[in-house]
Amino acid sequence: MEQTRQFVLTPSMGKRLIGRGLAAHPAIAAVLKKGTLAIIAGTTNAYVAEEILATLGQGEGFARKGFRRGMTVPPGFNLAALRSEFAGDVIVVDGKYRPGKTIFDVADSLAAGDIVLKGANALNVAQRAAAVYIGDRKAGTIGAVLGAVVGRRVRLIVPVGLEKRVIEPIADLAALINAPTTQGPGLLPLPGEPFTELDAIATLTGATGRLLAAGGTCGAEGAIWLGVSGSAEQLEKAEAILGNLASEPMYHQ
Repeated sequence: MEQTRQFVLTPSMGKRLIGRGLAAHPAIAAVLKKGTLAIIAGTTNAYVAEEILATLGQGEGFARKGFRRGMTVPPGFNLAALRSEFAGDVIVVDGKYRPGKTIFDVADSLAAGDIVLKGANALNVAQRAAAVYIGDRKAGTIGAVLGAVVGRRVRLIVPVGLEKRVIEPIADLAALINAPTTQGPGLLPLPGEPFTELDAIATLTGATGRLLAAGGTCGAEGAIWLGVSGSAEQLEKAEAILGNLASEPMYHQ
């Protein structure tokens, strides 16, 4: 008989869960044997990179703290405390990590069968659609890989937490934000498949996850309540995996 259990995940716990889910993803396992995997820097992808490099035994020297190109922080936050030198994206070719490389170094050589992991800023859960803010005149890192994704059928997977969910259709939001009369960054709908905490639960346990509620305080701001449904065996796996995340500190700690 199917049962349901409820779990609370903070944003950092969710990022870690997404990382572990992608490290166990069959397509990721395949490209790590042959092909190129490009993990574009971002806070969620920092956890993804840690988990994937750990499976390869090549995590030494990778710094999650500096693995980003931009962050949203609260007013008055001391961003200088988080500053560190950007060492590049994570590029893995035939199972070997190539430190110091960026997506701009490999974008033109990507081919069908290769995979790019790129984070997002907006997620419509029902539509399974995501979008990324654009602050660069040439569309930044996603601009570098769109030709490969659309023109050469490189697979784009979008690791993104449920904290970034939006209500309106992504296309409608992009039309509003990209209008000439709108100030601030642009918004680009991503031609890839979102991978959320729900996908990670399905990949790791076979159970089905649902977003039930959200919110919290005392460090749980942005937290989500998940309902995980499945067999007793699947729920035992979920209990072990999600329980193991409880000690995950906030990103900046």
